[in-house]
Formats: sequence, C-alpha cells, structure tokens
Amino acid sequence: MCGRYAASRKPEDLALEFEAVPAGGQQPVAADYNVAPTKDVHVVRWKKERDAEGALTGGGHRELRAVRWGLVPSWAKDVSIGNRMINARVESLTDKPAFRTAARTRRCLVPADGWYEWAKRLDSPTKQPYFITPQDGSVLALAGLWEVWGRGEDRLYTCTVVTSPAVGPLQEIHDRMPLVLPRERWADWLDPGREDVEQLTEPTPPEVVEALELRPVSTAVNNVGNNGRQLTERAETVAEPADQPALF
Repeated sequence: MCGRYAASRKPEDLALEFEAVPAGGQQPVAADYNVAPTKDVHVVRWKKERDAEGALTGGGHRELRAVRWGLVPSWAKDVSIGNRMINARVESLTDKPAFRTAARTRRCLVPADGWYEWAKRLDSPTKQPYFITPQDGSVLALAGLWEVWGRGEDRLYTCTVVTSPAVGPLQEIHDRMPLVLPRERWADWLDPGREDVEQLTEPTPPEVVEALELRPVSTAVNNVGNNGRQLTERAETVAEPADQPALF
C-alpha cells in the first residue's frame, strides 16, 4: 500500500518537470517529508479547455493542481468517505463504484520523492520504516485517480494512489507498492481518451524498480506530527526484516 510519502519539490519545479500549467488561484503546497492522508498534495491531471462561454473546445493541457489525498466520489453523501479511499487496488479499478469511472477518464500523476513502507523486525515488535526512493534523486510519478465533489465554490478536488502487487526487491519490505509510472507512460496515463485500463496499469518495469533505493530510516516518521528532511535520511543501524533475507 501507500499510506505515507514525501514530496518536497517546489510547484514551479514540478510544473517544469511534468510540462504542466499551475492551476490558478491556489496556495502552493509546502514541502512535506511526511505526507499523510487528508493532507493537500500536488497532482498532475489533464484539464479539458473551455471557451469563454464554458463550452469544451476539444483541446486541453496538463495542469498542476493541489488536491486532498483521499478520494471522494462525486456521488458521496459527505467527504468522510475519503478517509478510507487513499489507495485504489489495481486489481479492482474497473469494478469498484468509487474508482471505475475515474479509472477510465480521470487519471492523474502524483509526484513524490519516495514513499514509506514498514517491515517487521526480528529484534522488536516495532516495525522498521523504509524510505523507497530513486537512487539518482529523480522525481517519482505515482499513478493516481482524481475526483471533484460538490458544486461552485464548495467544490473539493481529491485523489487516490493506485497500488499494485510489489515486484522485485520491494517484496522483501511489503507485498504491495504504488504503481510507479516511467516517463514514457505519463502521456498515455493522463489521456482521457484511453479507456483500456488493463493495459495502462501494467506493472512497473523491472528497471524502474531496480533503480530504487530501499533506505532504512528513523522511526520518527511513525509520528505524523514529525516532519523535515531528516525523516528521509538513512538510519545508522537497522535490524534485518523478520523472515526475510538481508537487504544490504
């Protein structure tokens, strides 16, 4: 699953990286090294363009928008449902009512520095957190879905992160992972004209997984009130995951 991640890049840098236009009238989302559900996060989505009278023009562009993490379907009675919709399993995207429409037409990218997972330890009941991040320091694009709830000034934009079975060395930490999309798959994922969800959700390529660092970090990240770059720094000592081979 993906229940916590880090996102520290400035909006202007994300706009450049993803060739996106920042949404107007929004406060920038500050750097956050301990992003938790219900927080505001950046996503990149495909925005359909309209003329002065509000009619669709047929054009569109990538938009960088701040949304709340925790998907709230348009038909929901209230926003509290979003607290349970932080992840969307790839196996049921086209089946679950909360996700199936968004999976076809409202997909987005969730920029991240990396994400956290927790593994059992041999020497303690406390799980060991790991920060999973590109070795070269590049940005990750997590597959996501977005929705809008409400009308007018009360509209709420929300998102969820798509997860898939873990592959490669990531299986040693957790049995699931965010669906990480390489750059060459960004355009197809964002294209609302592509409705072949099964093809779009093919597993993260092995070479992308192999380029990730599984970095043990301090248990300070366990407290959502803690923040700062130090949370992503390598822990000096760490026990091996329980019932798993050594990672390092």
